[in-house]
Amino acid sequence: MIYCGIDWAERTHDVALVDDSGQLLAKCQITDDAAGYKVLLELLAEYGDTEEHPIPVAIETSRGLLVAVLRQGKRKVFAINPMAAARYRDRHSVSRKKSDPGDALVLANILRTDMHAHRVLPDDSDLARAIAVLARAQQDSTWNRQQISNQLRSLLREYYPAALAAFESWKNGLCRSEAHEVLKLAPTPTRAARLTRAQLQAALKRAGRQRGIEVESERLREVFREDYTHQPALVEDALGKQMLALLVQLQAACTATDDLAKAVEEAFPRHPDAEIILSFPGLGVQLGARVLAEIGDDRGRFADARGLKAYAGASPITRASGKKSSITRRWVKNDRLNHAGYLWAFSSLRASPGAMAHYRRRRDEHGDWHAAAQRNLFNRMLGQMFHCLHRRQLFDESTAFPTALAATA
Repeated sequence: MIYCGIDWAERTHDVALVDDSGQLLAKCQITDDAAGYKVLLELLAEYGDTEEHPIPVAIETSRGLLVAVLRQGKRKVFAINPMAAARYRDRHSVSRKKSDPGDALVLANILRTDMHAHRVLPDDSDLARAIAVLARAQQDSTWNRQQISNQLRSLLREYYPAALAAFESWKNGLCRSEAHEVLKLAPTPTRAARLTRAQLQAALKRAGRQRGIEVESERLREVFREDYTHQPALVEDALGKQMLALLVQLQAACTATDDLAKAVEEAFPRHPDAEIILSFPGLGVQLGARVLAEIGDDRGRFADARGLKAYAGASPITRASGKKSSITRRWVKNDRLNHAGYLWAFSSLRASPGAMAHYRRRRDEHGDWHAAAQRNLFNRMLGQMFHCLHRRQLFDESTAFPTALAATA
């Protein structure tokens, strides 16, 4: 059998082919373009790569055009963790030498000796992969929006506390378009104190507000005219310019987040698994799309529910050596799925009586802290989702939490 290893880079990629005995059969360097991909496929075909018996490939990434080309057909592509590849490199040389052709050879030998210990890239559908792109981008955009919002809040606290007092009663506060229009109109507290009712009403209308404009403008005017401590005039003007620059970034982040959320709402319901995922308490379209993005729709990806739970970091891990033994949470996991699971478990507490009863039992009877109890709840519901997806069944409260519901009754 032939094994292929590819050390990928930005412009060129090094390729190595080895046989069962570890002998190097061929090596070359290809460019990162269509011509280079054609050379790679011709090299694989020269050494017996066919549609029915493709040569497995090891590479240190799971994304990009090169991976998309390699995944065509039935070929198995293994995304090897760079840290794991570095450990394998030490098995072949103690001098700590490193080269790109050498790394490609190491990757090929990883498949030759330990292919069973590494996970092949899942065979997800194109729709599932598209949803994964949108859901992850929306999640990144949400995190970016929150980060910029925190930076803006910290800056306003330095020189413009009236703005924080004016917007704190609004849902999403500084992320609302009304706040953006008012801040652009008055980037400093001195200018805010001189705003008229007409100016404030016009700003609220530009932001799209339709109700309570007069009442809200009067409230904002009173807040801005209260007595606050001011920075020196020149410093205040400079901070106002800094705030406006940060506000531009926040507006762009808010727009990107909203646009990506709409794209997820259009794509996710079209997936065959969407109905099952949305039947679970605590999961809406956005959070359900994030869960699907990380678990995929390749039913053969996880051999059992335990594998999925370990992948999500929901199940505990045991560390034992000699007389010492400890059970702790998992630190190596899919962070995106773990984050979605925390939100899922938290939201399910109000949506599911059984989930709330399970959570209370973990807190009261087992002495779990809040995070540990939620992680245990996520662990249980993830196992139920694995069962439902494989059996093509919707979530059923009485089946999922029979003991918890009986205890509550």
